[in-house]
Amino acid sequence: MRTGSIGAVIVIIWLVLGVVAANQRGYFKDSGDTSCAKAGTVMVTIVAGPLNWLGVNPKIKCDIPEPSK
Repeated sequence: MRTGSIGAVIVIIWLVLGVVAANQRGYFKDSGDTSCAKAGTVMVTIVAGPLNWLGVNPKIKCDIPEPSK
């Protein structure tokens, strides 16, 4: 049972470090750019966690089709 709690603590620390990395990159500043690409990039950066400081620079590109007339 103790192994599960240690794993949970490691996951939480990993995600907190990801949030710190996203903050360092300025992803939480209100730039007015609210797109799926920016949201995806922020989420992937958080999930990448400490790998961000090892040179991982995740970017997401998504195109939402325009509605037809």
